[in-house]
Amino acid sequence: MQELSIIIPAYNEEKRISKTLEDYSVFFKRLYKNNFEIIVILNGCRDKTIEVVKPIAKKYKQIKYKNIKEAIGKGGAVIEGFKQADGRLIGFVDADNSTKPEAYYDLVKNINGHDCIIASRWIKGAKVSPKQPLTRRIASRTFNLIVRVLFRIDIHDSQCGAKLFKKEAVKKIIPKLGITRWAFDVDLLYQIKRDKGRIYEIPTMWNDAPGSKLDVKKASKEMFLAIARLRLIYSPFKFIVKIYDKLT
Repeated sequence: MQELSIIIPAYNEEKRISKTLEDYSVFFKRLYKNNFEIIVILNGCRDKTIEVVKPIAKKYKQIKYKNIKEAIGKGGAVIEGFKQADGRLIGFVDADNSTKPEAYYDLVKNINGHDCIIASRWIKGAKVSPKQPLTRRIASRTFNLIVRVLFRIDIHDSQCGAKLFKKEAVKKIIPKLGITRWAFDVDLLYQIKRDKGRIYEIPTMWNDAPGSKLDVKKASKEMFLAIARLRLIYSPFKFIVKIYDKLT
């Protein structure tokens, strides 16, 4: 068993994933030598991400990868990574290096007796650079307020792409996870909560990586619909979702 497994979901990341893999490999090799793994799950990439990943994986034997031809989204990629991971601690991080390895290691150091620990950009002590546009901050805060109200999860940043779990906690809930785009992280945390898991949130250092493809207006609409659908799934009105899925 490895000490640590880090999953990196990748969709068209040819321009950004190289530095992430280099930085994470060097940093964690210094701490764990060969007793860790980085699992890259490429899904539906239409660029040269796989051509970037292959030579780095040859350079660092701790890097493993799987190239899935169809687009299964971040959630599908993370679930596939969960299935492959063998670490005592299993987590995931975005491919764009917004969360530096030093910041990710803060999760490792602070998980202690918790089942899950997440990085947060919106609690005291967090440092976000450069400061995000007002529209994106409003959208993020509104989304997380809705999550807290609908799912009663006492966290402030469900969407930050750096999370870490005890192996036992995450392996139990894999069969319960659905593949949803914007609602995946919420579904994941909600399943941990339903299983009586202990979730801990800590402030993080987060660098807004250039090259983001996020359309805030479009994303905000999709996020709200995804959360509403997820809440219906875990309610007496889940039949509405079944009817809707059959009609679409």
